[in-house]
Amino acid sequence: MNRFISALALLSVLAQPLPAFSAPAATPPALSAQDLGPFFDGLVPYAIERGNIAGAVVTVVKGDKIIFARGYGYADKAKHTPVIPDQTMFRIGSVSKLFTWTSVMQLVEAGKLNLDQDVNAYLDFTIPAKYGQPVTLRDLMTHTAGFSEVIRDLFVSKASQLYPLRQYLAEHVPDRMFPPGKIIAYSNYGAALAGYIVQRVSGEPYATYVQRHILTPLGMTRSTFVQPLPANLVPYMAKGYTSASATKPNPFELVEAAPAGSGSSTGTDMSHFMLAYLNGGTYGGHRILKPSTIREMWTLQVAPAPGMNGYDLGFYQENRNGQMIVGHAGDTEVFHTDLHLLPREHVGVFMSFNSAGNAGAAETVRVAIFRAFLDRYFPYTPPVEATVSDPQRDAARVVGWYESSRRDDRALSLVYAMGQSMISALPNGTIVVPGPLMADVAGNPLHWREVGPLYYRQIGGQAHLKFVTDAQGNVVSWTSDQMIPVEIEQRVNGPYAWGSLKEWLTIFFILLVLSLVIGVGTWIARWRLGIKLQLSRGQRWIRALARIGALIFLIDFIAWPAALSSESALLGPSLVSTMTTLYVIGVLAILGGIAMIAEALLRLKQGPGGRGGWLVMAGKSALALGAIYGIWVIVTFGLANFVTNF
Repeated sequence: MNRFISALALLSVLAQPLPAFSAPAATPPALSAQDLGPFFDGLVPYAIERGNIAGAVVTVVKGDKIIFARGYGYADKAKHTPVIPDQTMFRIGSVSKLFTWTSVMQLVEAGKLNLDQDVNAYLDFTIPAKYGQPVTLRDLMTHTAGFSEVIRDLFVSKASQLYPLRQYLAEHVPDRMFPPGKIIAYSNYGAALAGYIVQRVSGEPYATYVQRHILTPLGMTRSTFVQPLPANLVPYMAKGYTSASATKPNPFELVEAAPAGSGSSTGTDMSHFMLAYLNGGTYGGHRILKPSTIREMWTLQVAPAPGMNGYDLGFYQENRNGQMIVGHAGDTEVFHTDLHLLPREHVGVFMSFNSAGNAGAAETVRVAIFRAFLDRYFPYTPPVEATVSDPQRDAARVVGWYESSRRDDRALSLVYAMGQSMISALPNGTIVVPGPLMADVAGNPLHWREVGPLYYRQIGGQAHLKFVTDAQGNVVSWTSDQMIPVEIEQRVNGPYAWGSLKEWLTIFFILLVLSLVIGVGTWIARWRLGIKLQLSRGQRWIRALARIGALIFLIDFIAWPAALSSESALLGPSLVSTMTTLYVIGVLAILGGIAMIAEALLRLKQGPGGRGGWLVMAGKSALALGAIYGIWVIVTFGLANFVTNF
C-alpha cells in the first residue's frame, strides 16, 4: 500500500515542474531501512520510467552509518547492467565543488591559506582588482567574487583537448560584474580558481591532492577526479544518456574546469563523505576536518535578502520543513546529482541520475523525491501568516522584468536577456512569478500573497519570496527559498527589459520583411513592365547595400537564438566558431544598417516630390529608424564585439 500511495503521490509531480505542498502526517514513520525501502521503491522506479531516465542511485545515512543504498534502472542499457550502489560510478558534476572547498579548508586548518587574503597572493597570474577590492577565497566559496559567467571550454569533447588548469584559468579570466562579497552569482570559474590555489599551495596536482587527503582516508575506493578515468575504474562507470530511449550513450564528459565538476563516484562512496561531515569530520577513524571547521562551513556568510536561504562556506542553504539543510547539486549534460545534509538530525541524502530525461525530467524528479522525503519523515505545518491589508501598493512596485545575476553582459547578453522573466500582479494584489522552478503541479506559475513589507508567501505552500530595495526605496532584486540560492533575480528597466526589446525587435523585424517583400515585388513589376529606375551609380549602390543590409539584419536576429538556444550548443566544442560567425554577421548588419540610414537620408533630401512620394519617404524613414535601433541592439548587447572570453 505504501508503494502504491507513493507512486500516486509522485504522478502529478513528474508531469509538472514541482510537487504540490504535502500536508504533514499525524505521526511520521521512523526513518529506517524498513520504511525507506518501500518508500523509495514506490517513487524512484516510477519516476525514472515516467521521466525517461535510464538509471539512478539513492543513499541515505543517519547517525554514523548507511541505512539505505539502492540502485534503480540501468548503468548500461545495451548490456542491461543494473545500477549497484557500491560499484556503479556516476558523474557528480558540481557536487565536486564540495571536495574543492574541503581541500581549501584543510589548508586553512594547516595555516597555509587565509580565507580573507587576496587570491593573487597564491597565484602565478593576476586576477585584476575592481571596485577597489580584491577577490578573496571567502568570495570564491560564497560565489560572491562578482565574476561574469564563463562557459567557453568548460567541457571538451576529447581527452586530447584537455589542457593544464593554469592555462585555462589564465586565458579565461572573467569580467567583474559586481563588487566582491555583495551579489551571489554562481561561478564555475571561481571554484576552478580555488582548486588551482589548492594545487599551488599543496604542491600536488588537484586530483592527486583530493585522492590523498579526502578519497583515500574516507575509503572512497571507486571515486576519482582523474580525467579520463583510470583504466581500473572504467568498467564501473555508468553510461550517460540524454534519455533512456536514446539509442547510444553520450561520451564520457570531460570537464576542463576540473575542480568545479570533474568528480566521479558511487552512491556508497558519497555516503562516506556525508558521514564524515555529519560526524565532525571523521569517518572510519580518519579525520578530514575539525568539528569547528565544519561548524564554520555551515554558518551563513551571505544571504540574497535578510532571512532568506543563502550561502554558507561552500555549501548553500536549503532550509525547508523547519529543518536546517545544507547541500549542493551537480549537473553535467546527462548526469544530475543532489546531496543534502540535515546536520541537526544527523541525516544525509544522496541521489544521482545518469540521464537528463524528457524535458530535463531528472532535475524535476530529484527535487520532487527529496521534498517527498522531507514531508514523510520530517512533516511540517507552516505558521499562519496573514496577508497585509493593502497588497496592491507593493504589487505595483514589484511588477516588471528581472534577470539572473548569473550571466555574461558582454558576449552573450542577448541570450541572457531572452531568459528574463516578468512578474505580474492580479487586481487583489497577488503577484505571479513565472519560471520552471516557480510553477505548481498543473504547470501554472505560482501565486504569492504579501505577508510583510515586500515579503511574500506562496499560496498553498510554505515557500517565501522577498524583494530587495536600494537606498531610495526602488526594488532592485528578488529571491525565493523555492529555489536554491545560487543567483538572484535583478530588476531590468527601460529598453534593456525583454518586453521592450521583444516589442521593438518585432516591429523592426516586420519592417525588414515588408521592405524585402515590397522590394522584390516592385523589382518583378518593373522587370515585367520594362521600367528602369533613373538613379545615379552611387544611388544604385546605396540602394543595393540597404537591401542586403535588411537581409543581413534578418539573418542576424534569427541566427542568435537559433544557434544558441540549447545547452549543448552553449557548452559544445563549436561555440567559438559559432560565436565568431555570429560576430561577423553582426558587423555586416551594422554596415548594412548604415546603408539603410544613408538611403533614407537621400530620399528625405529629395522631398515628397521624389519617386513614390510621401509613402516611400515615410517607409524609408521608418526603416532607417529601425536600423538605428538594430545597431543599438547589436552594440549594446555585444552581438559584434569579438569577445572570445565568454
